[in-house]
Amino acid sequence: MADKRFKAASKKVDSTKKYTVEEAFKIVVETATAKFDESVDVALRLGIDPKQSDQQVRGAIALPHGLGKNVKVVVFAKGPKEAEAKAAGADFVGADDLVAKIQGGWLDFDKCIATPDMMATVSKVAKILGPRGLMPNPKVGTVTMNVGDAVTAEKKGKLDFRVDKAGIVHAGIGKKSMGDTKLRENFLTLLGAIVKAKPSSSKGIYLRTISVASTMGPGIKMDPNQAAGVVS
Repeated sequence: MADKRFKAASKKVDSTKKYTVEEAFKIVVETATAKFDESVDVALRLGIDPKQSDQQVRGAIALPHGLGKNVKVVVFAKGPKEAEAKAAGADFVGADDLVAKIQGGWLDFDKCIATPDMMATVSKVAKILGPRGLMPNPKVGTVTMNVGDAVTAEKKGKLDFRVDKAGIVHAGIGKKSMGDTKLRENFLTLLGAIVKAKPSSSKGIYLRTISVASTMGPGIKMDPNQAAGVVS
């Protein structure tokens, strides 16, 4: 059944064409025909050399329409900062007890925040959190004394992005149920941040390829020049 659905959806996409941003998001919603609320993901291949330390592209942005899901946030904090995190809506706040819980196999959360003084404690589970992209990092605002603001931002749908070893940024920007307009606006916010993060040492074409797809749908190529023109 899934194969039939995928084949039918694929017929709506011209694999040789590079669509405008507006066209691409209309098609991605049309081709997300699974019975569940599919996630929508984008992949942007950049003209950089990710092996060079001065050509790393990473950052964090608040998406205008969030991620379309309930983001579960845990915070490593003590004392007043623990109370601040709880007041902001953190799902779980702790210290050594949180380390023990994670070491026991509990990973039922999407984001992890820590106050700077808790990083020695967090380091005990770095090997578990790191490979899953959950390790708190000051560069994306998840190691901070402003835990209340950080929790609020993550709950609203803050997106962390970073280029991988192949020079590609992969990011989930929402759910099909959000509709093409909100998904498109989320994407343009991400694209604007990636364009702004272009390393000064990067030469030649920066935005090489851009594609979007839903969880079970076909990939849809976008015209990078048209997309860049929309955000410039």
